[in-house]
Amino acid sequence: MIQQTPRTTTSRMPKRTQYDEELIYSILDEAMFCTISYSIDNQPFSIPTAFVRKENKLYIHGSVGSHFLRGIESGIPVCISVMLTDALVVAKSAFHHSVNYRSVIIFSNAERIDDFETKALFFKELTEKLVPNSWDYLRPMKPSEVNKTMLLVFDISEASARLRTGMPNDDEEDKSLPIWSGIIPIPSKKLSPIADEFSASIPLPKHLQ
Repeated sequence: MIQQTPRTTTSRMPKRTQYDEELIYSILDEAMFCTISYSIDNQPFSIPTAFVRKENKLYIHGSVGSHFLRGIESGIPVCISVMLTDALVVAKSAFHHSVNYRSVIIFSNAERIDDFETKALFFKELTEKLVPNSWDYLRPMKPSEVNKTMLLVFDISEASARLRTGMPNDDEEDKSLPIWSGIIPIPSKKLSPIADEFSASIPLPKHLQ
């Protein structure tokens, strides 16, 4: 259950902030990467990483020797952010230029998961999120690879979504100016795969076509 808290309450254009669970989950499921920010001994860090959401949990992984993961596995407070950009908003004045976007902010604490089966399932779900229908095509993951990897999970309860849609909000007196205004869509999409030197003669599998 998503609950509004003082940390997720915005003062600037509050109508753009929403606490709808389905909206928050949809943004997280579309995004491939998040940024995790935290502080240790008054030194701030901000680390981008791939992630998977399952129900009301967000999962990340990395090497068991990762300074980043070892720093936050103790459960120190972190802020997780995700942003999807949909369009550049081009107004008649630079002051009103903007961006159409969808974003999520989560305040949470890490919990380490050492169960082998849970970790193995995470790898499958992350792989399927990044490259759908590829898991069964690939060489099976080795137990040693699972054991070399740390899995952290974060509760998604203190979270908010923020978004902007639509056309520019020009000043009334500027709307009749002979200056073009509108939006420039910037969709994120996957392009055609490019084989490496070891796969040039291998047909492109169906899941990548």
